[in-house]
Amino acid sequence: MASSFEKYQKRRLITSYFSVVISIALVLFLVGLLALLVLNTKKVADHFKEQIALSIYLKDTAKEVEIDQLQKSLALSEYTKSIEFVSKEEAARAYSKEIGEDFMEFLGYNPLQNSIDVYFNADYVSETKIAEISRDLGEKEFVDEIIYDKPLIALLNDNIKRLSFWILAVSGLLTFIAVLLINSSIRLSVYAKRFTIKTMQMVGATKRFIRRPFILKSVKLGIIGSSISLIGMAVVLYYLDRSFPELKLISDEILLAAIFAGVLVLGILISWLSTFFATQRFLNLKTDELYY
Repeated sequence: MASSFEKYQKRRLITSYFSVVISIALVLFLVGLLALLVLNTKKVADHFKEQIALSIYLKDTAKEVEIDQLQKSLALSEYTKSIEFVSKEEAARAYSKEIGEDFMEFLGYNPLQNSIDVYFNADYVSETKIAEISRDLGEKEFVDEIIYDKPLIALLNDNIKRLSFWILAVSGLLTFIAVLLINSSIRLSVYAKRFTIKTMQMVGATKRFIRRPFILKSVKLGIIGSSISLIGMAVVLYYLDRSFPELKLISDEILLAAIFAGVLVLGILISWLSTFFATQRFLNLKTDELYY
């Protein structure tokens, strides 16, 4: 009979530990992904900003030396990410492919112009800065027209600001919920041993002596749960990097190390604090109060 009861208690204990580990792993996995998202928001936003191009259309009278000088000047400018010269012939081929027929056969000539597409560094993608750059470039005599998508730039910047705010707000809320969930799981595991805690106290064990094995066990569970969450984060990060290599999500090794270390420390810290306060609560209860 006693043996059966011991086996039952042991199974309950293992189930309790398992639930704590899973709770910690799932919650920290979510917190870790949110941390990656928050810290990479700017990188993702910069990637989209740098896809916006300003097209400089050149007059047919533009000399080759003038075009070369303009390209060199643009390439050396601090606001330039990259430039691409598109000849009128290349533009005609691309347009013909897009519409599915050779429009030059119908017109008898090529109405398109040579152009230079300028892609900006993300910090310069704003309505004010691009308008100023466009105005300066438009003063050149051999430049016919400058075109860029003003509404798209305004919409992109507004959405990035709005998205960044909500990501931070949701991350803060979910982090708070994560702490509460881990704390609740650990408190339940300590609650199951409240009579053992009170028995040890009644036979003269000090509070520090009673707390120590509970804290050590919880810290071990916290490390296991954190390790599982880190493995999950690494797998997700690997597949995201394979799917979106242009974002270079794993290029900043120091940042990744800081996030992974932060998740591990958070798991240990929450486990330690939750166990400390949970055991302290039961140590301060009277014997009659343990039944409620």
